[in-house]
Parts: sequence; C-alpha cells; structure tokens
Amino acid sequence: MSDQVKWDAGLIRRYDKPGPRYTSYPSPAQFVDGVLPTDLVTALQQGGDACRPLSLYVHIPFCANVCYYCACTKIITKDRSRAQPYLQALNREIEMISAHLNPAQRVERLHLGGGTPTFLGHEDLRQLMTRLRDCFNLHEDDIADYSVEIDPREADWPTMGLLRELGFNHASFGVQDLDPDVQRAINRLQSLEQTQTVMDAARALAYRSVNIDLIYGLPRQTPDSFARTLAAVIEMNPDRLTLYNYAHLPDLFLPQRKISLAELPGPDMRLEIISNSFALLQSAGYRHIGMGQFALPDDSLSNAQETGRLNRGFQGYIAGGDCDLIGLGVSAISQVGDFHCRNSCDIKRYQQSLGERRLALYRGVKCTADDRLRRVVINRLMCRYELRFADIEQRFSIDFATYFVDCLNMLRQMHRDGLIRLSEAGISILPAGRPLVARICMVFDAYQHQADEARYTQVV
Repeated sequence: MSDQVKWDAGLIRRYDKPGPRYTSYPSPAQFVDGVLPTDLVTALQQGGDACRPLSLYVHIPFCANVCYYCACTKIITKDRSRAQPYLQALNREIEMISAHLNPAQRVERLHLGGGTPTFLGHEDLRQLMTRLRDCFNLHEDDIADYSVEIDPREADWPTMGLLRELGFNHASFGVQDLDPDVQRAINRLQSLEQTQTVMDAARALAYRSVNIDLIYGLPRQTPDSFARTLAAVIEMNPDRLTLYNYAHLPDLFLPQRKISLAELPGPDMRLEIISNSFALLQSAGYRHIGMGQFALPDDSLSNAQETGRLNRGFQGYIAGGDCDLIGLGVSAISQVGDFHCRNSCDIKRYQQSLGERRLALYRGVKCTADDRLRRVVINRLMCRYELRFADIEQRFSIDFATYFVDCLNMLRQMHRDGLIRLSEAGISILPAGRPLVARICMVFDAYQHQADEARYTQVV
C-alpha cells in the first residue's frame, strides 16, 4: 500500500470539522447511563467461552505537575503516598475482573497509561505487574506488545531498565513541543537532553519501538518553531511519531483556562503547521499510517498496514487482530465483544465502589447490529484506506448501496472533489483524502446528526 499523502489546503478547509477520532464505534460520546456491572460480567464470560484474546489498559492517573493543555483524567500531587489507596482499589478490580475470564485467554497487548505511570515508585510498579501476571495470562516471552507511556522528566536509566525487566517492549514519550516559549505557555518545561536520555536508554535496553507524541495548535507555536521541534525529533529517529491536534475546551478541562486564547495559532497557521509537518516527516522517510500517526518503514505498524493486519482501538493504531479490551483504573474504557463501558472518572467514587466490591462502571453502550456493521466499515477505511462492498455484503448479508443509500450523495460529492474513488466495487481513499479519513468515516456514522461538536477537536 502506498503511503502517499496529498495536502490540498482548499479541500482541508472545506471538509475539516469537529468529529471523532474513531478509536471505537460507537464513540464514548454515545455512552449512556444505566449500564450495570452484570452487563460487563456477562460480556466477559461470553468472551471467555469464545476464548478471545485480551488487551489490557491500566490507568495511573497521577502527575506531579499540571500541563495546561492536558485533557486526560489525572490527579495533580507531589505526594507519592496518595497512590496507595488507588493501587488497593486497582488490585481489587484486577481480582474481580479476572475471576470472570477463561484462564486460557492470552493477553496479547498491554498498555500502562496515565497520568504519569512512572509517578509510581519501582516497588509499586513491580507489585502491579506481579498482580497482573498472577491474575491474567500474560506472555512470559517478548512476543506480545506491552507498552508504557513515559514522561521523560520522570524517568531515568534505572526506571527504563526496570520497565524492560517487567516485560514492556514499547515506550511512548510525551514531548509535545521543544520550544521553550511554548513550553512556558503550557507549563511543561522539558529539555531535549531529558528526552534524549530516555531515548538512549530505550535503544540500549532493546525496546522494540519508541513513539514520540507531539501536539500542534499549542499557544505561541508558529510554523517555524514547530518545524525546529520536528527536526530535532527526527534527528532522534523514533520508530513512530504521533501528531495530535490540540483541542481547546476550557469549559470541560479547567487547566486549559490558563491558556490565553489570543496566543493560540489561528486556523490558517494551524493548517500550515500540520501541512509542513506532513512534508517534513515523509521526506525523512516516515510513512503516514493515518490520523497523525507516522512510522518508519520497518516498524510493525508499517508492516501491519502493508499486510492488512492494521487495527484501531482506544490506544490508536495497533498491529494485529481484534482483542477484547479490558480497561482497569479510573476513567478506563473497556470494549468486550459488543459491550462498551467506562469506569467512573471520579477517583473517590472509583475507590469507594471497589472498596465495596462493586465494579466502578459509569456509562456504556450495548452495540446493535447496525453498530457492528458500521464499526467494520469505519475500521476498514481508517486502517486500509479502502473498502470492498462485496466483503461487507457477504459478511452482513446486505446490499451495500441499499443499506447506505442515505450516504451516497455525500460519497459522490467526495468522489467529485477527489477525496475518494467511488465505484461499483467499493471505495478507495485517494491521497488528497487521507488527511481527512475521519471526515470520510463520519459519512457512515449514524450518530453524527445528534453529535455535540463542542466535545470534539477538528478532524485535521
């Protein structure tokens, strides 16, 4: 598959609008009240009966310092002892969830996120991984994909060595921007040397891949300043690099009120920043996987895209097939079969629920037959940039044109505009449409007519 991308600023301006990133369908915005712990238990037992493989996400919500841009569920504290009641609740959740699984279900993917996972001390990290290995069927070799988010300000060589010893083989470093003026505006002072140190450690310790996260659209960013950041990151040669679009939603995320609206780059400058970034990364040899994700040609994500094994979930693009996702910790999301749910985002409620031996479910959704069909269509387009109607018709026993008749006018318009090639056989997303893949998928999203755009960032 060619990774070519054509950047057409006119088309971007016409089609760019707020929308989901389609890490799931339905998206969490469609989750509703009223789901019960028994709903999750039933889904887990059905997954166990089918012996479906597992993916675990573990949320560590603590950070020592607040980054003003952050939209994650987090607790800001320098008191490391505050993690202990949380870890007790997390251990109980691990115990309660694992009791409903088939011991033969293997954990093919594991992701430790936050917050700042390395807020935890070495002994706490050891105990957490021991607990996970006692309760879940984790691989003892290095074949599975076990990843961890790293704040380079909070990690050193011994920490990177410990995490490798505990089985982690993918690391994702939060950088966001290396310009000191931008860093001051977002309250995240982080030197290039700090990032280089943990990068050197990951290389020496044989992590299989390293990802670096950057954010465009931050206050005081300019095309030139972000190009310098990107050049420095490219020089470090990470295996993967992810560009996120900053969503300024101060009514939802209070720390963002510290950011001056006047200092944010305007829409034209933001698009110039991202278009320049695409060009720089591709000229440096990175392949565009999709949705701001880039990877070197020999990375497993590139290989998965070439071979049709690329998938997309709550941790973004992943290599390999579907797994039941079990989210552990405050705000964590699970996707088990056709049941999606989220834990409480309030740490006190989360800890109280587990203290009373009740799972801390907050909201969720049970997928309908229509949801299942649209989920496959959207995932194919997000991961393969193409869709064969016959595959969908055979799998779901439908006539594609009849089922999606209300989508055809918009698809024809996108065809005329050069975003897609629409034929009797299927849809191919053209180079000009690839930066807008999420916007193309929105055509098939049955919930878009009721979407609250204030909850989303722009798709580009």
